[in-house]
Amino acid sequence: MSAVTVRAPAKINLHLGVGALRKDGFHALTTVYQAIGLCDDVTAEPSTDWDLGVTVPGWMDVAGIPLLGENIVDRAAALLAAHHNLPMTGDVAITKAIPVAGGLAGGSADAAAALVALDRLWEANTSDDDLLEIAALLGSDVPFALVGGTALGSGRGEVVTPIDDRGTWWWVLVPSDEGLSTPAVYRHFDKMFPDAPRKPPSADALLDAVASQDPRRLAEVLHNDLQLPAIDLRPDLGRLIDRGQREGALRGIVSGSGPTCVFLCESADHARDLAAALGHHSDGREHPAVLVANGPVAGAHLVEYV
Repeated sequence: MSAVTVRAPAKINLHLGVGALRKDGFHALTTVYQAIGLCDDVTAEPSTDWDLGVTVPGWMDVAGIPLLGENIVDRAAALLAAHHNLPMTGDVAITKAIPVAGGLAGGSADAAAALVALDRLWEANTSDDDLLEIAALLGSDVPFALVGGTALGSGRGEVVTPIDDRGTWWWVLVPSDEGLSTPAVYRHFDKMFPDAPRKPPSADALLDAVASQDPRRLAEVLHNDLQLPAIDLRPDLGRLIDRGQREGALRGIVSGSGPTCVFLCESADHARDLAAALGHHSDGREHPAVLVANGPVAGAHLVEYV
């Protein structure tokens, strides 16, 4: 074989309930993930050593992408190699479309894609359960990036239960040209909500709305406990959400810890119209990118195997 390419999607959180900080340093979470049609590709080719490269679109800031040896894909490869007592080899290329540090789990998508690609390249035949265990060691969002679709996340988000989601949901994503640190947002949550309950808010209303396949009903129950701390750190995000809703979005919400904001629409046409309306700042400057994506879509999956 000469190359393996695996595609993995961005995620958004339809519900992100955050509990108090646990003794292990993580927050208890109840979340509903959805994989959307904005994906990174990871291509792995045979090599006698290890190399990693990243290609990004012109609008994306590369400064936030960790270098070779510090990238989550390096850690994914090291864990998978150690699991099978194999040498860590391969020429790996990441082609990014998911904004960096945008609250969309782009790094987690890359890690999931790398696990699947390298497992096939090395002919390791790792079981699904073992891949999920390795994924959980890499980060809370990586198991979901393997599973995809729509799923309930618990624990710190790494325990993933797929949900039967037969709806088609259309989203407009507005990335920011300035990142927002996830640890900083969680620290600000702790500061703003020192009495947060140990058990995070339930996702039952959100799950009922997903089952209804009605975007207006879903809009009413979208929930993110990190939105207030993110907006407190970045008030421009609140102004963007207000603007998107004035322009006709059913609902706008910060994605994860931000700074990307996502807007739910009724249809593909509605999403395209909203994207056009949000394609410029209020002062006339163009946004670097306004993206339209639908969900749910598949998790990390093979797209080319040569």
